[in-house]
Amino acid sequence: MSKLKHGYIMKSKKPKSIIRKVNPSSIKLNRRQFLGTLAAAGAGAMLPEMHMQESDPGDSQVGVTNSVMSCNEILPVAPQQIDGIDLSPARWIWFPSARTLPNTFVLFRREFNLEKLPQRASGWITADSRYRLVVNGRYVQRGIAPCDPRYMDVDPLDLGSFLHPGLNVIGVEVFYFATGESMWVAGNPGFLFSLDLDFNGSHESIISDATWKCIVDRGHRPGQYRRWILRGLQEDFDARRHPGGWDIVDYKTGPGWIPAMLLDNRADKPSLCSRYEDSLWLRIPNDPEEWWLRKRSIKLLHEELVPALKLQESARVYWSRDPLDWFEFRTPDSFRIERKQVATGGPDEWEIPVPGTSEAFIATFEFSEEMVGYPYFTIDAPEGTIIELSCQESHDPANTAWLDTHWFKWMRFTCREGVNRFEASDHDALRWLQLHIRNNNRAVKISGVGIRRRMYPWPNKALIRCSETGMQRLFDACINNLNNSTQETANDPGREREQYGGAGSLQLQGVRYAFGEFKMPQRALRTYSEGITSEGYFLDPWPGNEVLVYLGNRELGMTVFGSQIDEGVTFILNCWNHFLESGDKESMTEIFPRMLRLSRFLESAILPDGLLPIEKVGGAMLNVWLDDDAFPWNKPARWRQCAFNLHTAAVLKGAMAPMAEAFGQMQESARLKRIAAGLEAATVKRFWSAEQRMFIDNLPWLEEDKVARLSDRALATSILYNQCPGGNINASVTALVNMPKEMAISYPMNSIWRYWALARVGRGDLVINELRKSWTTMPSVIQNNSLPEKWIPRPDSRSEWCYQQVVPLNILYTDIAGIRPLEPGFARCQIRPQLGDLGSLELTAHTARGPIQFAAEPHKTGHSVKIVLPADCECELVLPENVTCPLPMIGKDSFYRLRRYKLKAATENIFLTV
Repeated sequence: MSKLKHGYIMKSKKPKSIIRKVNPSSIKLNRRQFLGTLAAAGAGAMLPEMHMQESDPGDSQVGVTNSVMSCNEILPVAPQQIDGIDLSPARWIWFPSARTLPNTFVLFRREFNLEKLPQRASGWITADSRYRLVVNGRYVQRGIAPCDPRYMDVDPLDLGSFLHPGLNVIGVEVFYFATGESMWVAGNPGFLFSLDLDFNGSHESIISDATWKCIVDRGHRPGQYRRWILRGLQEDFDARRHPGGWDIVDYKTGPGWIPAMLLDNRADKPSLCSRYEDSLWLRIPNDPEEWWLRKRSIKLLHEELVPALKLQESARVYWSRDPLDWFEFRTPDSFRIERKQVATGGPDEWEIPVPGTSEAFIATFEFSEEMVGYPYFTIDAPEGTIIELSCQESHDPANTAWLDTHWFKWMRFTCREGVNRFEASDHDALRWLQLHIRNNNRAVKISGVGIRRRMYPWPNKALIRCSETGMQRLFDACINNLNNSTQETANDPGREREQYGGAGSLQLQGVRYAFGEFKMPQRALRTYSEGITSEGYFLDPWPGNEVLVYLGNRELGMTVFGSQIDEGVTFILNCWNHFLESGDKESMTEIFPRMLRLSRFLESAILPDGLLPIEKVGGAMLNVWLDDDAFPWNKPARWRQCAFNLHTAAVLKGAMAPMAEAFGQMQESARLKRIAAGLEAATVKRFWSAEQRMFIDNLPWLEEDKVARLSDRALATSILYNQCPGGNINASVTALVNMPKEMAISYPMNSIWRYWALARVGRGDLVINELRKSWTTMPSVIQNNSLPEKWIPRPDSRSEWCYQQVVPLNILYTDIAGIRPLEPGFARCQIRPQLGDLGSLELTAHTARGPIQFAAEPHKTGHSVKIVLPADCECELVLPENVTCPLPMIGKDSFYRLRRYKLKAATENIFLTV
């Protein structure tokens, strides 16, 4: 190691990529240990030993025997080999301390000299819970992506363009949540860094060690309270207490800057493994071998500075109480607003006058569409001026001048004298931004209002062109929804920001078709699957802290919420869809054992009547959700049992069993089919009406309830998975078409099940008409270029205007254009267009084998369709039997009155359809 004037540069010892070989039977975690780690015990392939009751192979119903299966017998694949990383000789470091308060910001600084520029400057960085990296005063990147803290992500570095000859400085701001939030589970503080400098073959390195200096950023008061249960920080930043310019070369560190403390943690382990006893006092000791650092598997997000579209309004606010009473407690009658324009200037800079007694100002800015990112602004103001920045998804200026009605979405900034540029530390979803300006004793000037928008760098641009203006706008809104809700995970960006395994992650299908992106969906599925409990069910949502809180409260009967077992079941379907569409079996080898664990748990939970229960499934603190609209919480929970059992039977038979076959596990596949058959038979026995020839959700309690109760979810599932006895689907189809008043309708995201079923029976025309009627007219589609949670979102409320769903986009690809894989990776696929009276349509559907180009033009009573397939894609065209097609016919489907034709690869296929 050679000493330099401003620190040390070490002779390089490159970080090592390591393959983790894990013995599944070596890990035994009990419930106490699971709760003690504030995480889900067991990690898929690394499973604790289990003892499950196995069904009798000769019984079509699910029975039990005394046979016991060990963990190793359950696993269908060899012990996993996981790609990890060891950043030695780098060390985990932190601010010297014995404890760290929640929401603490620590600044780390490292100076070094370069005689010449390296050819490459690459490396890795990670921190608990988030970091922001700056080099020589220039912003580089943020991280880390939400992940299970036991399998912590490490982000790549490429700093070559940020360095220069002479003195350089690396600045890293690390933000420690401590208590966890919607995108992070509680962990231990720590920062780890390794940078390799390549000088034409010779190497030197800069690593995190005691040569780094650090300081607590008192601009962010340590211990600041959380915004609400799903948001870790209510940001309150005081620029007067922040060491301005701390990340530039010319900054001189004072006595407050001290050498970093080395943590007793290996550089191939997450921060969770250090013995810094803070948020996690009770945990498994001695660096568990089943926890490790993982290389980031997806690209870093693209960030773009987007200015506000315009200043929509400015006004005076007269406070009758301390403003803190409103912002902290929502005390009523705290203020009144005088709606007279007060800001002067523009279009890029506005002046706000000096306030009178108890007077303040608001300035409301509008953006062109809904976005997700870090809001920012610049203000020239006197010392002590306070600005609360509030953001909202929706706003109706005719209704109110005030923002901040939405989940306490405000952050506070206090000015130092002069020009201040502020940017939020956490991202939000917004289309409206409001500045509440107070405590200024002179006029202030506002400029540079905008958002640092974050989006995933998709490998392909989505191509969808439709001649109908409303439908084009709808599909554009779907694409914007994907930009906002599928970034590093798949989540609701506005309220929960959590990753669900079920309906929410159906949006991953849109990611694959629209953008040809497969790594991001794979990571989303993998990180969710890591949250499997020792009992064998998935934590839902995960990774996030909320579900751990709910499970504890549910044990005491203090909430109806728990882990949503039906979302875990749908997760299996989403994994199967990913496998079909991507052909990525390798990534499934880590997830598949966890899926089998869930199937074992479900098998053990079946009641003597052959059905799965709705409450305390398997004795665990679980709930069945399915849908808020179709199954409201204020209605009997028993109404969910029919749909839940049909859904579970369908997923086990239609997704889990073929996945087992793909892994060569034929006995497991047979077992899964037996379980599915048993559930289906028991559901038919209890809920199938021979008189009405359909499933009735409350059939066993009809005498008590007086009126029959149907649900679109149960009826759609029974059609899609052939669960109606004797193939009697007509009554179910009629109900789905006519939607009688006794049929409960799911909320928008789950409407896809009904649309799938209608398309299956050839009623794609009805689906298209409903998209026109119910979706193109949504206020969020028109105003925000986004899709909402509920059918009719309200402005200036808690309504979600950008939710985690893209139903019209999924339906466009899989049922209007009708493009579906028949074998993994689109080795063989099917195209069944159902275009109804839609205008012209052009789209590209990305597949693992290349793009499928689809174009349709109206022609007489139907459409003229042109399809170009990838070179090595085998595809069949499916048309109604009354349509004449010149292509060679290869089969028929008599039940649905369809004919199948062979399409040619790597050439134009042109045909007519109705």
